[in-house]
Amino acid sequence: MSTSIAPLDGRFSPELLPLPQPPEMPNPDYAVVGRSIRRKNVLIAFISATLALVLLTVLAFHAYVAWLLAYPYVASLGSDPKTAKGLDYENVTFPSRSGRTTVSAWFIPAADRDGALSESRRTIVFSHGYGANREETWVPMYDLAELLHRLNYNILMFDYGYASEQYRAPATGGWEESQQLLASVDYAKSRGAEDIIVWGFSMGAGTALQAALYTDQIDAMILDSLFLPSSDTLFSNVTQFVNLPKFPSKLLIEAMLPLWTGTTVNRIPSGQIMNKTYDMPIYVIHGTEDAKAPYQTAEQIGSRQSNPLSRTWIVPGGQHELLYRAHPKEYIQRAALFLSQVDQNRTTAGA
Repeated sequence: MSTSIAPLDGRFSPELLPLPQPPEMPNPDYAVVGRSIRRKNVLIAFISATLALVLLTVLAFHAYVAWLLAYPYVASLGSDPKTAKGLDYENVTFPSRSGRTTVSAWFIPAADRDGALSESRRTIVFSHGYGANREETWVPMYDLAELLHRLNYNILMFDYGYASEQYRAPATGGWEESQQLLASVDYAKSRGAEDIIVWGFSMGAGTALQAALYTDQIDAMILDSLFLPSSDTLFSNVTQFVNLPKFPSKLLIEAMLPLWTGTTVNRIPSGQIMNKTYDMPIYVIHGTEDAKAPYQTAEQIGSRQSNPLSRTWIVPGGQHELLYRAHPKEYIQRAALFLSQVDQNRTTAGA
């Protein structure tokens, strides 16, 4: 029999200390663990679904805004030249220069002072603004048509595709609209016009400048409240109706537009137009209080023109497309003087 002897200091040798016992582990409750995992998965799924719904809502909203830009609300035609001013007219249609769309128009033949039809070789083509049709009542277009008719001009009033009741087409910022305007010029030529003046309003004025890049058949232009579409100007006009952050709304709207229009904002030659010196005489008319199109753009375009008959009239306090209403007498005097000088110059050159 062996005996162990403790050390004299009363402490046990390390070899003789009892081994520590591991703590007792509780039996896992698998049901509780499963419920916890399921709750986490449900929470993750809910957050993911919410984020996806928010993203889809944002995309759908901006797609809707882009659709509104492509298909703006335009009131139906409320009258016609005969009803409004007693002017005889013809309903005419013709394909756009591109062949992608169809243009509907009114052709008002010139008449002499007694009201009898006359064979005038001069035609005014009205180029209406965005969100309006050929009547553009707030200008008002019928009043101008009556005045020009007295001056022995033929008049062509047509609808851009986005304003057409019969041949609806998306607004493209001038890309396809310029082709529709070129077709209107072609039609005026086919009716015997030798001198063609395009009188544009707002985006119709910007479209006139686009069309003039591709033809030499336009002899002069009057540009009232010139609106030149670009990424920034389009977004600026959108924010007048709905408050949107520039980022990411501007990029999203630009990305969505091709879905409805088949083209991009980058195809609009705004930069080229801003720096273009046109051969024809151009009369730029713009107001300093234009909330849709900055008058500085009109000033810059006007300053680039070198034709001796070109001029710019910046109207203090003038608002978008309301310049004729605000100053009817001066507006007509200035426009009539410009037209007479253009006519005289053409007559002298042809002599």
